[in-house]
Amino acid sequence: MSMSRRTRSFLTTSAAALILSVAGAGLTAPANAAPASAPSAGREARAAAFFNASGVWTIFQTNATVRIDVRQDAAGNLFGTTSSGGTVGTLQEGAVTGNDIYFIVQWNHGPRGRYTGTRGADGRLSGLTVDLNNPSSQSSWRSDRTF
Repeated sequence: MSMSRRTRSFLTTSAAALILSVAGAGLTAPANAAPASAPSAGREARAAAFFNASGVWTIFQTNATVRIDVRQDAAGNLFGTTSSGGTVGTLQEGAVTGNDIYFIVQWNHGPRGRYTGTRGADGRLSGLTVDLNNPSSQSSWRSDRTF
């Protein structure tokens, strides 16, 4: 049984279109298209959800009271200064992720303190600070205000 010229032409055209649609899909995507591995908008929204720690607030440690003046960018990164008595410090790095916070303070008299904490059900932050130059020196802390 022989195929008509019209049927052969139709099949050839259809096969070529199928090959181009499969092979060409990646070639014709716009340059600014999101990669296939990009997270969905729902996952991005959940990952980006965090509280805002910006402002001036006080940390009550078991061994000191620290005033913190912090700014937070849209990605959750922290920047700012601290003081405790006559001692001042600068936040070297820090971030808020979900209900967690961390920052490292370089104090002007030498120590570097890493503060890690969590926002509790009452909205207050609490956690642990460790002197990175002397890790056996640790103190628990809590914030004076809610977030």
